[in-house]
Amino acid sequence: MYRTLIRIILLGCLLLNILVVRAEVETATKPVVTIPVLSIDGAIGPAVSDYLLREISTINLLNQSPIIIITIDTPGGLSSSLREINQSILSSNIPIVCLVYPQGARAASAGTYLLYACHVAAMATATTLGAATPVMIAGPTAGGKEQQPNAKPSAMEKKILNDSIAYIRSLAQLRQRNEEWAELAVSQAATLTAAEALDKNVIDLMAQSPEHLLSALANPTLKINQNKAALSLADAQLDYRDPDWRSQFIATITNPNIAYILMLVGVYGLLLEFYSPGVGIAGITGAISLFIGLYAFQMLPLNYAGFGLLLLGLTLMVVESMAPSFGVFGIGGLIAFILGSIFLIDTQIQQFQIAIELILAIALVSGLFIVLLLGMLWRSRHKAVVSGTEEIIGALAQVTDEFNQQGYVLLNGERWAACCDEPLQPGQTVVVTAIDGLCLQVSQRMASNNKMSAGD
Repeated sequence: MYRTLIRIILLGCLLLNILVVRAEVETATKPVVTIPVLSIDGAIGPAVSDYLLREISTINLLNQSPIIIITIDTPGGLSSSLREINQSILSSNIPIVCLVYPQGARAASAGTYLLYACHVAAMATATTLGAATPVMIAGPTAGGKEQQPNAKPSAMEKKILNDSIAYIRSLAQLRQRNEEWAELAVSQAATLTAAEALDKNVIDLMAQSPEHLLSALANPTLKINQNKAALSLADAQLDYRDPDWRSQFIATITNPNIAYILMLVGVYGLLLEFYSPGVGIAGITGAISLFIGLYAFQMLPLNYAGFGLLLLGLTLMVVESMAPSFGVFGIGGLIAFILGSIFLIDTQIQQFQIAIELILAIALVSGLFIVLLLGMLWRSRHKAVVSGTEEIIGALAQVTDEFNQQGYVLLNGERWAACCDEPLQPGQTVVVTAIDGLCLQVSQRMASNNKMSAGD
């Protein structure tokens, strides 16, 4: 009886150990679910677009994450960059959850379109969204004055406004969110707080952080590309992915002020290399800077009329340095340079405009650099030669010893062997007509003519 009981207990312990070991093995072999967290912090431009597009594409290719989280804090940005990001979001096979975060953040202007495009839209408390009217319609006019409330929009402004309204309404229809308020955000620059956005069905939920967002998304069923998908986010870990060196480099060079300086350094370097050829440091530095600047500008909304005015201004200032025209070319070039710099970036978004203080400072430096320095270099190339064979031929020398056909002369404090067809006397002045090795060919008659010309 006791033996049977002991056997049963031992058998039970053995089975329990087997179950425990099996559970540990399953836990050890079970892959950890990671949720990539991307971030938008600042104006939406080429660098943000490059960073998000590459990350979303890579995550979709690996297909190892149930969702992608994007935290948003932006005042707006370029329409071209926004549409590239939204196309990547709309084509993603992995649900993308956007969270306006942290507290005090905003999803203004382009950020509102981005929030509408995400599969799930969330906001933290004390955050806002809206004011999605295109900047060129809502901003000041070219004269610097605000538009009058009753002023009629131009045909181009109507086209831009209607296109923006249709775009955000299409996003609202796709995600089944409030279309009417979306239109107000564009047409009347309407804004909402997080609580108001949740109440009006502009967002799906509120969350205070990405961690809180995961718990709020417990087993939701989302519509992805017309298909419903159930998500399991239990025990998921967040993987914060900051922009890499490539995105940071693009962010640096696509700063309009940096791109502007790089382009001018490139132009000046090549001009300096052309005027004063030498080792090539100026030319190499200029070429590299110019290509980097042009690469940055092709990612920005470049105004080609402004670019043409900028080149015209540089050309006129170069002409002034070559052929002085009492400042006509120089002043005209300076005016064209300033106007071209102002019109160079075709946007009214402040974050993507060249600072007017930088334009004026560089215009002043450019004028001084090109008109004075390059003018000095150009004139130095046309001065008479003061050394070498060219300087010796035609120079006057003094005979030191009496000689017939051969002798010695003193030239610039140096004693030279000389040859002449005529006999010469010490103290006579002769002119050098040619050089034969280390022997000077001199002539007395030409020296006499030179003296007579000098006396006249």
